[in-house]
Amino acid sequence: MTSKVDEALGYEQARDELIEVVRRLEAGGTTLEESLALWERGEELAKVCRRWLEGARARLDAALAEEAAAEEAEAERE
Repeated sequence: MTSKVDEALGYEQARDELIEVVRRLEAGGTTLEESLALWERGEELAKVCRRWLEGARARLDAALAEEAAAEEAEAERE
């Protein structure tokens, strides 16, 4: 479950933290417990990023649909 703090993260913040988590995991040298905690944090950050991207896609789709409807209405008036 995503925390309220995670929900307040912007896309760039979540992405940058996710990059750092991946870097630390790839570097190794952490205990199993630390690695699991990093992995769990990475999963949460990925969810935050996914929600931002899905929201952006929905806004783009809505804007494109609105534009298409306006063009169709304009064509019908001509």
